[in-house]
Amino acid sequence: MPDPLTSKPAVQTTDPESAAAEINRAYEQISTEVHKIIVGQDDVLEQCLMAMFCGGHALVVGVPGLAKTLLISTLARTLSLGFSRIQFTPDLMPSDMTGTEVIEEDKATGARELRFVKGPIFSNVILADEINRTPPKTQAALLEAMQERQVTAGGVRHPLPEPFFVLATQNPIEQEGTYPLPEAQLDRFMFDVRVEYPSADEELQIIKQTTTLQDAVVKPQITGDDVLRIQGLVRQVPIADHVARYVLRLVRATRAREASKKPAIVEQYVSWGAGPRASQYIVLAAKAKAILSGATHVMPEHIRAVALPVLRHRIITNFNAEADGITTEDIITDLLGRISVDGSDEATSRTMDAVVR
Repeated sequence: MPDPLTSKPAVQTTDPESAAAEINRAYEQISTEVHKIIVGQDDVLEQCLMAMFCGGHALVVGVPGLAKTLLISTLARTLSLGFSRIQFTPDLMPSDMTGTEVIEEDKATGARELRFVKGPIFSNVILADEINRTPPKTQAALLEAMQERQVTAGGVRHPLPEPFFVLATQNPIEQEGTYPLPEAQLDRFMFDVRVEYPSADEELQIIKQTTTLQDAVVKPQITGDDVLRIQGLVRQVPIADHVARYVLRLVRATRAREASKKPAIVEQYVSWGAGPRASQYIVLAAKAKAILSGATHVMPEHIRAVALPVLRHRIITNFNAEADGITTEDIITDLLGRISVDGSDEATSRTMDAVVR
């Protein structure tokens, strides 16, 4: 199966303004329906939809009670797509998720043969609830589905339906009985979406809305073909070479073991930086952000807008960072303020080096 990062959905070429109007119309329709149930959380919804529009997956992290599961299930109902919720538990086996082979007997001839019975992973939108509660063996099976868009059983490959998204939830404060996601699987998530507490006004609205007999109905707004078309339109958004190089410098600056001239914060607090997939996802996410912002091409502000959710789970900090209370968000924010679009920060650094010599 093709890598979603390198595969390009077929789409008829259209002018940028029409493409932007189509994507924004779909976004507004979905957002309106979701907000019949969900109060606030605009950034969370936008990031989940951007991941879908780019063909990526999203990890949604937040403390209990912030409607992570409700938001994802409501979002799925706004799409005319198959939806499966998989509750991840310590005893969940790979076959419980992917499916299993059963022996089937032909009553007429008595012949027996193996038949593959598909599991809940064979759907378009997958809610992987509390993903870090299942052991590594099951997480590895999910990793194949996320990356290869297929399931292998008995040596036979079974392709998953398109489009295919995994939206996983995770509780950041309860670590007992959990299995931390391996870095290889974290890297497959396009976004690490953080769900924060609602504002006082939003919480008041939540109280009023959820303690009455009101029962909002969410209706599907777009189809699977619409989603695939939007993915193609997003990839058509142009990005200038100097903006692409800005992404490259930003991502490479996170690599403490590679860069010869490392930013001080990276040298002091980072063990491992982001890989090439981060650069790809930043560009794709910035293209989606550009369209949703009403622009016809990617600008530096779109890069900065998506850098945190794309990079925060791809940087591994060291003991010094833990001791000093430095988070990956602190590091990314510092780099965004340090790395310039035109590369003048590097030129200044080379000049200073020459003066020292």
